[in-house]
Order: sequence, then structure tokens, then C-alpha cells
Amino acid sequence: MEPRTTALLALYTEGRTRFTKLLDQLTEADLPKKLAPAPNSIGFLVRHIGDVEQLFAKNVFGLKEVQVHAKTVIAQHDTGEWTDLAALNAYVQESADTLRRAIQATSEADWDTVIETKEFGRKTKAEALGRIVTHTAYHAGQLGMLLKHGH
Repeated sequence: MEPRTTALLALYTEGRTRFTKLLDQLTEADLPKKLAPAPNSIGFLVRHIGDVEQLFAKNVFGLKEVQVHAKTVIAQHDTGEWTDLAALNAYVQESADTLRRAIQATSEADWDTVIETKEFGRKTKAEALGRIVTHTAYHAGQLGMLLKHGH
């Protein structure tokens, strides 16, 4: 793997630890917890992180074979269905593996390729990687608050 790709893969992996350390603490009883008036549960946020990672692998990094049905993005609100911890853990493990594969397949020069999405406009692939890392960290912070204070 090329040096820039190696460094950016390490950045993604380390950035995601804020999330993965919380996953290790979750129980199935935690999944429906919310913090009023916020509408989203822990289970929803876990699924959402996986959905967005899959979307990034497909739409930003070009893994066209990725099949993703981003239910949380489509619904745009918590439907209450995210209550199976084993299924959620498997899903976010798959999403991480898929995004890692996409990062590893990115050449040194391709990191400067500009992509455009309706969600965040024009960005290089390197800048878009920053977007997914901060997206996961942002929601990991919410998960931490929900674990500590949610009902």
C-alpha cells in the first residue's frame, strides 16, 4: 500500500476507536435508550454509522459492488427497530471492513480526486475521509452521552 493510503487508513482506524470502545460496552437493554428531547436511540445511531460508512464506500470511494439500504438515512428518524445488538455489531463490523477495503484500494493520486455529493458538495477523497471520520466521532459522542444519561 502506498504511504498516503497507509497513513489515511491508520487515521480512519484510530478515529473509529471512539465508536468501537463504546460498542464493547453496549448491552441489548441500552439500544432503545434516548435522551429527551433528542429523537434518536442508541440502536439507531449505531445503525446510522454503519449506513453512512457503507454509503461512503460506495458513493465516495467507488465500490460499486456494495449493496446498501441505508434505512436510517432514508427514514431520517428513529423507527424503533434497532434492538438486536448482535445484528447491529455485525453490520457495523461489515461497514468498517467495507470502508477499509475502499480506502486500501485508493491510489496515492486518487486521494486528490474531487468528488461531489449533495450532502457535502465538492471535496477531494482525502477531505471526504475527514468527513466520515468526524461523522463517526460526532455520533460516538452522542452515544457516550446516551449511555451515561439516557433512559
